Amino acid sequence: MSPSVVSKLPLLFFVAISIWWGFYYQSNSSLNDFGQANFEFLYLLDALIVLPIICFLAVKNKKEALLKALALCCLAVWVGSYIIPESSKLIWPYLENGRYVVTALILLFEMVAIVTVILAIKTALYDDVDPDLAISEPIEKYLGKSAVATILNFETRMWTFALFAKRVKSENYQGSKHFTYHQKDGAQSNLLGFVFLIALEMPLMHLLLHFVWSPMAANVVTILSALSLVFFLAEYRAFAKRPISIDGHDLIIRFGLYQPLKVPLSNISSINDYDTFVARDKKIKRYNYSGVPNVEIVLAEPIGQVERVYLGVDQPQPFIASIEQAR
Repeated sequence: MSPSVVSKLPLLFFVAISIWWGFYYQSNSSLNDFGQANFEFLYLLDALIVLPIICFLAVKNKKEALLKALALCCLAVWVGSYIIPESSKLIWPYLENGRYVVTALILLFEMVAIVTVILAIKTALYDDVDPDLAISEPIEKYLGKSAVATILNFETRMWTFALFAKRVKSENYQGSKHFTYHQKDGAQSNLLGFVFLIALEMPLMHLLLHFVWSPMAANVVTILSALSLVFFLAEYRAFAKRPISIDGHDLIIRFGLYQPLKVPLSNISSINDYDTFVARDKKIKRYNYSGVPNVEIVLAEPIGQVERVYLGVDQPQPFIASIEQAR
């Protein structure tokens, strides 16, 4: 069984026991002695004993396993409060109150960790460290190189550029040669246009939805719009700050806020001018915000599933010449 499937076993087990015991408690048949055998300990054994054991067996990192076990157990208590009949609850009311304490402790622990990460990033930015490393190293030290860490890297990078873009210096990024892409086809100007449109639309849309639909819908849409505004503002600022770089034997492709792609120069089969639309494909990576890409990179060996990389850079000819020279 692959590691990715094994890591999902706790969640799959939680879903399975919730569905099974939900059916058991809600049925009125010989299965539960027509409602006379709805004992809460049946679900409790699976949810609070077997489930944590599976978490520790399936997840190698014990801290991550503990957090996952606590989160799933709190969720299981919440599910149990709905599926177990009230007449059968003896221990469950105490567990329902206790889950709020555990949740508060987890949130407190996570907030302390987040504050620690922010302080580490702030210190690293002042020390003229590569901004990507300043963000990723404290997070990966805490979470390791996981999917959660990748998402948190992106989220932190977004807020860093939204709030502290002035402290990010392009020259601090790793690389001996840097190349920009923010001026191609007015890419950065288009992003600024999106920022203004969202900012102007938000109060009008909120008022319209508040009176035409409901205050709740207005609040939800406004929050989503505010997050979109933060994203586009951060993307606008990151476009001119995060360069594409040649660093020794590697090409580091940074584009806006997204995770950098490191391509060994020895793995580049060919690099050419390009001026045609490129459709989405799992074997293709596109780094181009507007217009069509102007550089095509063919890989000798795929990186994951990616066989070709298409870029939109400000000066394609100097970029291609520098890659050829570095190779």
